[in-house]
Amino acid sequence: MTRHCLVLGGARSGKTAFAERLALHSGARPAYLATASVLDDEMRARVDSHQALRGARFTTMEEPLDVSRAIVAAGADHDVILVDCLTLWITNLLMANADVASAVGELCATLMEFRQAKVILVSNEVGLGIVPDNAMARTFRDLAGSAHQRLAEVCEDVYFVAAGLSLTMKGEAPALSGT
Repeated sequence: MTRHCLVLGGARSGKTAFAERLALHSGARPAYLATASVLDDEMRARVDSHQALRGARFTTMEEPLDVSRAIVAAGADHDVILVDCLTLWITNLLMANADVASAVGELCATLMEFRQAKVILVSNEVGLGIVPDNAMARTFRDLAGSAHQRLAEVCEDVYFVAAGLSLTMKGEAPALSGT
């Protein structure tokens, strides 16, 4: 059975590196589904850095909004799909005035039916800090928290990463070095 995973952690916690190791350990034909929208030079530098670190080990695809469709499409040629990251995806949906809860529901439904490839979802845990001081930031935090709860229900494995170390919250502990 294909086991989908949710990898949570703070900014610069090591969650993407952990997810990449997990993906490379899980399949021979990994895809990297990037959700970032490059809007400025600083974001371009971040994207370029991530791509350079990945090298040619992954086939990179970019989809800022329709993650469910992109997962299904990637499943035709790949046995593992790493989606990085859900919080950027939620930001993109908010900026497009899209219904975030419906998009998350669609993603959950897709994951429950989709077994052509393992899906590894990466997201920033934003609910551990102070209450944001403005309505938009509070809405974002609430939507991300709700999305994480819904996705944790449908993913067989859930990991939390801090300081480059992973904690298994649900499911099987991965047999990876450096975790």
